[in-house]
Amino acid sequence: MSERDLLTEEFERHRGHLRAVAYRMLGSVSEAEDAVQESWLRLARADTDGVSNLAGWLTTVVARVALDILRTRRARREDYLGSWLPEPIVTVDTDTDPEHEAVLADSVGLALLVVLDTLTPPERLAFVLHDMFGVPFEEIAPIVDRSPAAARQLASRARRRVRGATPVPEPDLAQQRRVVDAFLAAARAGDFEALVEVLDPDVVFRIDGGGVAPRARPPVIGREAVAEQVLARGASFAPHARPAIVNGTAGLVVAPGPLPIAVVGFTVVGGRIAEIDIVADPEKLRGLVV
Repeated sequence: MSERDLLTEEFERHRGHLRAVAYRMLGSVSEAEDAVQESWLRLARADTDGVSNLAGWLTTVVARVALDILRTRRARREDYLGSWLPEPIVTVDTDTDPEHEAVLADSVGLALLVVLDTLTPPERLAFVLHDMFGVPFEEIAPIVDRSPAAARQLASRARRRVRGATPVPEPDLAQQRRVVDAFLAAARAGDFEALVEVLDPDVVFRIDGGGVAPRARPPVIGREAVAEQVLARGASFAPHARPAIVNGTAGLVVAPGPLPIAVVGFTVVGGRIAEIDIVADPEKLRGLVV
């Protein structure tokens, strides 16, 4: 094998890890793939003779690329109307290809990604690299241009915000599915009381329609208000909803035809739905066929 072939083979061994880092940093499958591809281009141009830990080197590169994307996106987000939600990772059946299964394994819940998006880019990087992937602060520090102690503080601040804002979800997928099925049955029947029963008193309902009027909506909080929204706006779509796995948890895909018009993620806590996240941005659903 040539030196180029060996380098390509080594990179492919780490692709899944790099994609997982990038997706947690960016909350976007497409942007994560772009970041991974950019890390390959930088590897191909670099002199790696002195690199003893290629996985660590690549992780640093993809983190730097993701950090640049986050900073640029944060500046653009000022013009975004309504709720912003991450690009979902969805599977409708269990007979999927190995590549998709690898992507699904890289996913994290929509609720956590929403909270991560409230962090500053350096806080998010420090938290993702250290708390999710065990990267030492000595390696994180130069990426964010801070001392190791300052990088530790970034992660600590991020950790407090994540713990304070992220509900602990039901870990049993079968139990999640039972709750989501009850929600869907109530929505299809137009049963307000049954819908209220399956919702947490402080449930949060978010819709991402792409940041443009009139689809942009602020979050709705409280089970009565959410139930009214679901029955008023979603009753006509409920017959077209089908079960799916959305970012590793029980969810729904709304598809009147082969192309979905919405993906619905749920956070189930204590047998009730604590968060409902509807991604209806056509750009985030592009390429998803069910």
